This record gives sequence, structure tokens and C-alpha cells, in this order.
Amino acid sequence: RGAGLAPLRWAIVLWRFGRPHTLIGTFVSVVSLYLVAVTVLPGHAVGDRPGDLLATLVAALCVNVFIVGVNQLTDVEIDRINKPYLPIAAGALSPAGGLAIVVVAGIAPLVMALTQGALETGAVLAGLAVGAAYSLPPVRLKRFPTPASLSISLVRGIVVNLGVYLHFSLTLTGEASIAAAVWALTLFVVPFSFAIAILKDVPDIEGDRRYAIATFSVRLGPEPVVRVALAALTVSYLAMAAIGPFVLDELSAPVLVAAHLGALALLWRSRARTDVSSVASFTAFYMVVWKLFFLEYAAVALAALAG
Repeated sequence: RGAGLAPLRWAIVLWRFGRPHTLIGTFVSVVSLYLVAVTVLPGHAVGDRPGDLLATLVAALCVNVFIVGVNQLTDVEIDRINKPYLPIAAGALSPAGGLAIVVVAGIAPLVMALTQGALETGAVLAGLAVGAAYSLPPVRLKRFPTPASLSISLVRGIVVNLGVYLHFSLTLTGEASIAAAVWALTLFVVPFSFAIAILKDVPDIEGDRRYAIATFSVRLGPEPVVRVALAALTVSYLAMAAIGPFVLDELSAPVLVAAHLGALALLWRSRARTDVSSVASFTAFYMVVWKLFFLEYAAVALAALAG
């Protein structure tokens, strides 16, 4: 019976190693960009090129696993303080096993991209390179708060949105084009990714300080970081609700306004219930922010379908 459970245990370890909230974020991002593409590009409909969607999802999820995996391999001692539940820090996965996963997760999307042309290859290489530079010496961008937060914003906000959408545009029409909705989504997600990047370090102050990782939370304290993140998110939500309906003709205005004002209300409601000094309370708030990140892509896709 134990042998029969082994594949399930490995699946659970791999799921935890890939950081589920980031994997879900990547999945929702890619699927939503596909839905926008088949909706706004003429002559296409939901269900076109499902194989291409699946391949893009696999490649994006592999890049995701590579990035978070490299971070765990280089931060074992820090994670034993900040995130002792992660597989390597908890002893559920050996460093050698983690390295094997990271190598496969890095090679697989690159091989897939090489069959798709220069654009796809460039996007995958950019994601892998930024992810490696974030964690690996001698660069190790995570030591420096501004480059660290900008690198996360670059991958989530620009490489994923523009790279993935351009790929869908090329495969569906043979031409590289970016819909206005995707430009707006990118402008929204860049500050959103910045907020996620600085918020993720708030509960990790103890370990980061001990190992000289000078995050904004270590340098400024948690309260100023939370205020900056909330300001960035609030401005982004209000801008999409107020300006989006006038410049995004292909999207449903009622869906845009309702989704963004509703999400903003949920954000502030969650913040009002959060005790920043409590790791458990703040982690719950941080997960709400991630859920709102998922919701943003779903909202834009729904607005495209309803437009």
C-alpha cells in the first residue's frame, strides 16, 4: 500500500515545491490571455488551437517551477526560519531531488520554445534568466529591494502578458499584435506584481534580517510596506474602473467597473481585518491579494467574452 501511495506523495511534494498560489496564478494568466486572444482576434472562437494552449500552459508552468525551485535551493537555511513547511526546508525533498526538478523545469520549456520561433524562445529565456538572477549568486537580486521587486514585476507583468499574448496572436493569425485590453492588463499587473513582490517579504523579516537580505520590510518595517502596496493597488483598481470603459471598446464596461470596484472593496475589507504583526493573519491577507490577482485576469477575460 505504501508503494501505491508513492506517486501521490511525490505529486503532493511537487505541488508544494511549485508554490501552489504561483502555479494557479500562472494557469489563470495563460488561460485568460488565450480567451482574450480568441475573443478579440477576428475569425476565432473559444476552442481554437487547444493543443497550442496546452503547450503554452506546460511551458509557463515549467518556468514557474524553475523560478520558485531555484529560490528554494538557494534559501534552505532562510526557509527553515521563514517557511519551514516548504519541501526542502521540511526535509520532504532532498536538495538533489529539488535540483533535478529545477533542471527538467528549465530545459523542457526551452526545448518547446525552440520549436515555436524566436519570440517564444526569447520570452522563455527572459523568464528563466530573471528567475535565476533573482536567487543565484553572484547577482542574487533578492538582496536588493528595488531590483528584486522590479524583477518580479518584469516577469509577471511584462514577459507573461506580452510574451504569451504575442505567441497566441502569431499562432492564431500569423501576425504579431497586442490588443488594447492586454496593454491595459499589463499596465495594471505591473504595479500589482510590485505589490505582491514587496508584500511577500513582510512575514519573512526575521530570516531575511538574519541572513542580510535587505528587503523593503527589513529596511522600512511592515507598516510602510503595506501602505505602499495598498496605494499601488488602489490607484490601479480606480484607474481601470474609471478609464477602462472609455478606452477598451472591445470589453464590457459594466463588467470592468463592477469587477474592479468590487475587488477594491474586498482588498480594503481584508486589510481592515489584518493584524500585520501576526504572521498567520498577514499570510491570510497576502493570499487574498493573490486571489485578487487571479480575479483580475478572469475579469478581463469575462469582460472580453461579454463585450
